[in-house]
Amino acid sequence: MAFALTDSPAAGESRFLISDLMDMLEGYLPREQVREVYRAYLFGAEAHEGQHRLSGEPYIYHPIAVARILAEMRMDYQSIIAAILHDVLEDTDIPKEDIRREFGEAVAELVDGVSKLEQMSFESRAEAQAENFRKMLLAMVRDIRVILIKLADRLHNMRTLGVMRPDKRRRIARETLEIYAPLANRLGMNQVRLELEDLGFAALYPMRARVLAEAVRRARGNRKEILNRIETAIRRRLRQEGIEGEVKSREKHLYSLYLKMKNKGLSFREVFDVYAFRIIVDRPDTCYRVLGIMHNLYKPVPGKFKDYIAIPKSNGYQSLHTILFGPYGVPIEVQIRTADMDRVAESGIAAHWLYKSGDESPNSAQARAREWLLELLEMQKHAGNSLEFLENVKIDLFPEEVYVFTPRGDIMELPRGATPVDFAYAVHTEIGNTCIAAKIDRRLAPLRTQLKNGQTVEIITASGAHPNPVWLNFVVTAKARYNIRHYLKRLQADEAVALGRRLLDKALYDEGSSLQAVTESGRLDQVVAACNLERPENLFREIGLGNRMPMLVARQLLDGAGRQSRGDASYPDGSHAPLLIKGTEGMVVSFAKCCRPIPGDPIIGFVSAGRGIVIHTQYCRNVADYRNQPEKWVDVEWEQDVEGEYPTDIRIEVANQKGVLATVASIIAEMGSNIENVAIEERDGMNTSMLFTITVYDRKHLARIMRRLRHIRLVLRISRVGR
Repeated sequence: MAFALTDSPAAGESRFLISDLMDMLEGYLPREQVREVYRAYLFGAEAHEGQHRLSGEPYIYHPIAVARILAEMRMDYQSIIAAILHDVLEDTDIPKEDIRREFGEAVAELVDGVSKLEQMSFESRAEAQAENFRKMLLAMVRDIRVILIKLADRLHNMRTLGVMRPDKRRRIARETLEIYAPLANRLGMNQVRLELEDLGFAALYPMRARVLAEAVRRARGNRKEILNRIETAIRRRLRQEGIEGEVKSREKHLYSLYLKMKNKGLSFREVFDVYAFRIIVDRPDTCYRVLGIMHNLYKPVPGKFKDYIAIPKSNGYQSLHTILFGPYGVPIEVQIRTADMDRVAESGIAAHWLYKSGDESPNSAQARAREWLLELLEMQKHAGNSLEFLENVKIDLFPEEVYVFTPRGDIMELPRGATPVDFAYAVHTEIGNTCIAAKIDRRLAPLRTQLKNGQTVEIITASGAHPNPVWLNFVVTAKARYNIRHYLKRLQADEAVALGRRLLDKALYDEGSSLQAVTESGRLDQVVAACNLERPENLFREIGLGNRMPMLVARQLLDGAGRQSRGDASYPDGSHAPLLIKGTEGMVVSFAKCCRPIPGDPIIGFVSAGRGIVIHTQYCRNVADYRNQPEKWVDVEWEQDVEGEYPTDIRIEVANQKGVLATVASIIAEMGSNIENVAIEERDGMNTSMLFTITVYDRKHLARIMRRLRHIRLVLRISRVGR
């Protein structure tokens, strides 16, 4: 059965028939497998009967086009069948069981892995997309062909994007540039990545793409003669040395040009004047011989040589890279690789599919991809939600590698900008969790130091140590980020349980009861079950995080009996037993930045969902905004032996004279306070206003500092901010 298949005019693809797809498959698949593919085509055509794309063409055109892309990659017949059927579960009434019965378990799982989660409801489009992406990646762990089908699907959608509304076109293009193109790059599929990037660039920034394309077209004519001259010189020198090799000139793609201009602040001429060549030879040792020949032909630029053959990239990419001073002073970028390396560089894991049984070396693209997918599987177990998981994956999709050594001489590959903390987590999660210091090339270095190629890193650990929340400000690997967050979530949960227990006990006391009494009566277990929670600790955690009001839970526990209210609802809970604040409650008790309360201040607490209790001073101007929510107020007081240092803001107006800032800062330091931040606002030519954020132990400590500062002759006025 011949079926004419033509894409929409926006696609720019040539007209072809279903028989053309069969001819492509017969070139590398057994005849019985080609017949199975054709049977899947008939099944899909019947399933999509009457459905049309936005362009008006029959829907079956799209699945066949996706199958054609996979056939060009020489994928196996199950992948081709799944590509033809990839929208059947999502867009028709045919169940997964029918596909399993007709084409087997593997095809059914592939189709299900690519299908979206249409039957679930989400709060936002972003959450829905994140959950669908999460589902797809988990399906990839079971069968990596899922992502190949999804990338082919996305590629054809991008080729036919012109029929979409402009807003939808931009949204899909942004998603492609942020997720799918980097994913193709992470899996080594360079050809797919480049086309996705250029199509996404043209859809997201059509004017920029047109201007840049026109600039490339105009400049190409001037380059042609120089390119031919350099290529001829390279070929001649290779023949003189008796080396058979293929020499190709390369041109940067539009999106690569755009990113380089944008990120490095370069003009078009500075970027486009780099002449790029690729030399393909027979064996790895020949690559190194050719490198020497190139360095003899043109002088190399110092520090611009990279050996990705000895140390492959994370996606399996292997090649030698060097930059040379060419004729007329133009830089020449040369890549040297074997034919196998070139095949992997262009097609990545797809290049390995037909040969997977014999290519499971540590450097193979498939082995590295599987290792990465297993890391994703571990990561998603601890991710709070799909959006957090997607954020972590995005971090891993943009690696520019840096190679460092362990003390034993093993090579570790990390993303550009990685720190010793990233290194520690890459070695082992427990080493990261207990890391306290690091040595770089045998010298102690700060944990936030960015690592450089060739450095030796040693991690110092301590058994009682734990992750520091500050690390989240500088770690770059997804593994480090999610392990730190996982620890902090667990810590926050434990602290929330303790706080929730205190809050509920206090609320019950205000109602004339106690937590012990409702526990012994069995009422606590009944309410926990009614709230669909597994155990009382879960209820305490909900209260501690501010997701449930302690007063409402207390009344539910008492069920209308035994109450002796001791508070006035019009004013924040005037009970006889305020919650005592020690200053060591951790992550579930925070101090408002608007008024920055310190020990000794009259304070009041406000229950905030997801954050626990936020402490304000009673004279804070924001307190008035919360007067109409008395159920969220908690009566709090400072404990007698409060621990720690607390930030507070003071404003100092001084005469505008040389050295006044140094004088003020030295006095603050002498008084045992640390300056966390300082901002200077010049009022006029004679006076200057300085805003300091300093740490103090309590109100008495702050009073001593302010009294001492008033004695400075140049200080005109001093006041505390937030009163």
